[in-house]
Amino acid sequence: MGAFAKQHGGAEGQLAYIGQAGARIVLVGEDGAWGDLVAPTYAVAENAAAKSGITMHEEFDGDFALKVRTGPYEWSRMAGMQIGGPSNDR
Repeated sequence: MGAFAKQHGGAEGQLAYIGQAGARIVLVGEDGAWGDLVAPTYAVAENAAAKSGITMHEEFDGDFALKVRTGPYEWSRMAGMQIGGPSNDR
């Protein structure tokens, strides 16, 4: 998480419980780049977030989501999930 923040001019994040799989940590860099990690438990994710020193959000709300910059790949994937959208297997 710290390496991501350093590479992208800083970062913010959000934790989400994903059931038995653990917790998803979504990171958004100051440059709009984003990525995610999965921790085996929510407690492990919380601990990693605390150690990283990055700002964490309770929710992935509109203001936080506006910081994400997407490219053609993401738009293709999102559109492919819609009826009549392009195929995801390009």
